[in-house]
Amino acid sequence: MSMTDNPRAIVDEDALSVRRTIRIAAPLEKVWSAITDPAHISQWFGATVLDGSGAGATGTMTFDGYGAIPIRVEEVDELRSITYRWGNDDAADTLPTTVADDNSTVFTFTLDEVDGGTQLSVVETGFEHTSDPVSNVRDHGTGWTDELDKLVALLEGAA
Repeated sequence: MSMTDNPRAIVDEDALSVRRTIRIAAPLEKVWSAITDPAHISQWFGATVLDGSGAGATGTMTFDGYGAIPIRVEEVDELRSITYRWGNDDAADTLPTTVADDNSTVFTFTLDEVDGGTQLSVVETGFEHTSDPVSNVRDHGTGWTDELDKLVALLEGAA
C-alpha cells in the first residue's frame, strides 16, 4: 500500500505564514493522539516532553543536532484542534529557554473526518517575532512538508 500523496506546505512570505492540509488514511482519534500525546509526537516529530496536559502545559521538543525548543500548549478543542507556541527560530544563534509571545511562533493543528480517514491542517504564524522572518518561514515550510510526511508514513504504515 502506497502512502497518501499530499501537497507540500504553502509558504506565504507576505503574511509570514505556513499552512499545509493533508489527508491521512487513519481514524481521527489516532491522528489526534499523534499530535497531542508527547509519546506519540516523539515518534514522528521532535522528542517531546510536556509538564501537564491541556492548555498551559509547558515543555520542550528536542531535535537531534538542533537542541531543545521550549513549547507551550495554548488551546485545546478536544478532537478538533490544538495550538502550540514554540521558540523555534532556525535563524537565531541561540534558542530561547522559555516561550514568550515576543520570541515564538504559533502553530495550530485542525482535524476533520473525511472519507477514508482524517484531514489534518496545520497553520503556523508569528514569524515577525523571529530573528529572520522570511528565512524562518521558508525553513518551516520545508519542515512541515518533511515532518507531516513522516506522520502520514507512521500512521498509514501502522494501519
